[in-house]
Amino acid sequence: MTIKKATLINMFILLLLFSGCGYTFTGGGNFPADIKSICVNTLKNRSSETGIENIITNDIIYEITRSGRLELTKKETADAVLDGEVESLKVYSISRRGSHTSLERRVQVSIALTLTDKNNRIIWSVKGFTDDETYEVTSDKLSTEHKKRDAISKLSERMAEKIFNRLTDNF
Repeated sequence: MTIKKATLINMFILLLLFSGCGYTFTGGGNFPADIKSICVNTLKNRSSETGIENIITNDIIYEITRSGRLELTKKETADAVLDGEVESLKVYSISRRGSHTSLERRVQVSIALTLTDKNNRIIWSVKGFTDDETYEVTSDKLSTEHKKRDAISKLSERMAEKIFNRLTDNF
């Protein structure tokens, strides 16, 4: 047997082995069969960061509509309602120059979500869903605040994607 044939046979065997391993991409699942439409309520904000509830809610809506699997609708006509709150937003210094000057900070957001059906039964819920993002601190306070908002935006997008994946993976 030539080296080319042996290599092809080995590659074919590996392909067969890996095709049956059960690996799937996250978010590839579906919602329960009876859920065709959803209402996403604006999250409540228990943090001190103004507007974060709108940023996260909009990113969750984007992830749901991007999939094309569900119709976004009003609460009265929805098969399911996604409700929740921003539980907390914390900012930590992670690197310093001296004892009073931060070089980098980390923003950490924690949220709680509940998906309920038409009969107000809980289908899915999560509490303490947390993620964080790092941003640079500059001598200009306005620039630092913009970097913090950018970090919150990145964090929100990532959280929304993870939430959608969890919602669809469980079903």
